[in-house]
Amino acid sequence: MKGKMKRIPMMLQLGIILFCVMAVPAIILTLYSGTQILRYSEKAIAESSLAGLDANRRLNETALNNLAQDTVRLTANRVFDRIRSFETYAQLQENYQHVSQALVVLRELVNLNHRVNGVYSSYFYLSDADYVVSTDKGITMLDRYESLDWLDEALAGRRGISGVWYPRRLATGETVISYVLPLSRLSTTTRGTIVVNLRESQIGTYLQSTEPEEQGYVLLNADGMILSHNDKSLLLTEGRDQPYLQSILESKAEKGYAFHELNGERLLYTWSYSKLFDWWNVNVYSMDALMTKTNKLQHNIVWLTAVVIFAGSVLTVFLATWLSKPLRELVRTVRSRGSRGVSDKNELAFLNSVFNRMQEEEEQLYKLLREREQDARSLAVHRLLRGEEVQSVEEIFPEANYLVAVLSIDRYRSYVDATNPETRSYHRYLIVTHSENVFPPGISARCVYQGEGCFAVVVNFGEGEADCGYEGIKEALGTLRQYAGKLLGHTVTVGVSSRTESCSELQDHAAEAMEVIKQRMVNGGGGISFWSEEDERGRGKHYLYPVDSERRILNYLTAGELERLLEELTAIRQEIQGSPSISYDNIMFIYHQLVGVTIKQLRENQINPTRIFAGRGNIYSSIASMDTLEELDAYMREFYRDIVQYLARKPESDAGYGDRILRYLDAHYCEEIVFEEMAKEIGISYSYMRKIVYETTGTSLIDYLNLRRIEKAKELLLESGMTVKQIAAEVGYGNVQSFNRFFRKYEGMPPSSYKASKLQSSG
Repeated sequence: MKGKMKRIPMMLQLGIILFCVMAVPAIILTLYSGTQILRYSEKAIAESSLAGLDANRRLNETALNNLAQDTVRLTANRVFDRIRSFETYAQLQENYQHVSQALVVLRELVNLNHRVNGVYSSYFYLSDADYVVSTDKGITMLDRYESLDWLDEALAGRRGISGVWYPRRLATGETVISYVLPLSRLSTTTRGTIVVNLRESQIGTYLQSTEPEEQGYVLLNADGMILSHNDKSLLLTEGRDQPYLQSILESKAEKGYAFHELNGERLLYTWSYSKLFDWWNVNVYSMDALMTKTNKLQHNIVWLTAVVIFAGSVLTVFLATWLSKPLRELVRTVRSRGSRGVSDKNELAFLNSVFNRMQEEEEQLYKLLREREQDARSLAVHRLLRGEEVQSVEEIFPEANYLVAVLSIDRYRSYVDATNPETRSYHRYLIVTHSENVFPPGISARCVYQGEGCFAVVVNFGEGEADCGYEGIKEALGTLRQYAGKLLGHTVTVGVSSRTESCSELQDHAAEAMEVIKQRMVNGGGGISFWSEEDERGRGKHYLYPVDSERRILNYLTAGELERLLEELTAIRQEIQGSPSISYDNIMFIYHQLVGVTIKQLRENQINPTRIFAGRGNIYSSIASMDTLEELDAYMREFYRDIVQYLARKPESDAGYGDRILRYLDAHYCEEIVFEEMAKEIGISYSYMRKIVYETTGTSLIDYLNLRRIEKAKELLLESGMTVKQIAAEVGYGNVQSFNRFFRKYEGMPPSSYKASKLQSSG
């Protein structure tokens, strides 16, 4: 081997060394960089496409929200009250004044269409009327317009008083998403429904990406039905039948992306879930098209590397020739000195070891940069507050002592109502950032947002801060409280836990801080309070409940003595404030119990509380969301004031009139009843009669009559051999169409289907 190496010219050895040092790293780096470029390009393209889809989703939500808000504002101006009394087309056509009132409604609907692009048509249907006011066919009879049977299905899952979006295909073949808004008693006394038909193609313009490589877009509802698609033949079909959409609908992630192969083509699926509408937005891109520039760049790099290697090879020959003479002399000198390990080797081994070391350092640097990109401080703090172990806690918190401070926004619900999500997110970012920079040197703090307006700050400090009574911490928390209050426009309450020397106990100390926050119910908000074990041990030993005050309040309520009832509420509040050891849970129990016994007494007296508190929402949730005793006391005063005022307004004779009205309807429901004549016969006005029926039954006069007829029809369907036409005439309907429409409205199916289902279940 030695002889062979001696026979190899040093110039050739040097040439091989120089060529390998230049060419091998260049090839490795080219392949490595090409792979990284492809991987990061795919990720960057996917994230960019997802961001575009998210923006399109928000654009679509904004447009639909604007249309819904315009529709709601239209109901607020009471324009539909103009035609409330015209229940038939004949009444509407009696004179020009009636027609002009309807034309005003039509003009408002036309203006509504013009406010948002893509509206196909809109119409208003007055409940139980035989006509509609529409922008496409004007004022027309109901039997000349499209069927309204679909409205019951559209409103079946409706919650609250807001409208619903319902996809459907019109008789003209146009696919629309209809916004259906039943008129609410909060805005108007008119009963009816507004329908606005938005073209599916308009939603498509919001959802379609501007990327030329987009393969398609899909909008699906929660049930998997396709609401919008670039392939119009798939509209209103089952979306789960399309490739990979089933896995997206079952995904727990509200937004994301995935790569799939379809027919030999690599596709990028991006999706974003709309909480507002319970819809899934999906875009599909061709990765082959999106990666065209990246692939071209990679090919150019390969060609450039080949050119560099070729040019380097030529240069290597010249360098080897020029360097061979001193190199051979160096080799001869080393060999002549008999240096072990060198005489049988050339400089290639040395250069190879240097290159390997450089490559290892490069990989370590790359790994370090990757780790630096992922800031895990917030995650570590979250895990500590959940009681989980964190390995790098010493790097985040170097000192031995900890405490947890919780910042809670007072009247958080009013803050949420006054701000949008983007503003709240920006406020959270500023408070978290400011909280980590406000503490003096020697004290480190990490802040995380806990939800519901609460920020948890883990404060880490040494013995010096503890010895001086936490002066630096108190000053920093005071500064942070003032900053947050000025930023949010709301006062902020700060609760501080006791000290601990173990980070594993931070979860319990966070609970201590939250318990301190609850004491703002008695002490008021906007302050800074520290945990006290003595106060906590004393709190709750004596459970307070004003039994005598409860009894007097119920008596005053029965007697209608509002002033004395309010004085009793004041006494309860003073008793709570005078108890130094009362707990938050005790206060909540007192007021929940007062509400419960009051509602129980109302029901025992045959009074429906829903009519009194229709606009209050959930009373118990409202009480639980209040921060201070002052808010609770004010709420309870309004609560009892509403009850007393309602009882004072309720006539004593309503029950007697109600019985007479219902007896009359039960006796004559099969006949054609003229309600005005019926009211005269009973001795009251028509409007007053309608009010009594609604308060007595909870339904309108028309609904009660129709329900009575449908109940009788159900008996005849099952117990007699009469035809549907005969039954319709028997229960008071002039034609089968009206009978079928009302039967479907109240039973959810036509008479024939009802009879078949009952017979099948009984068999």
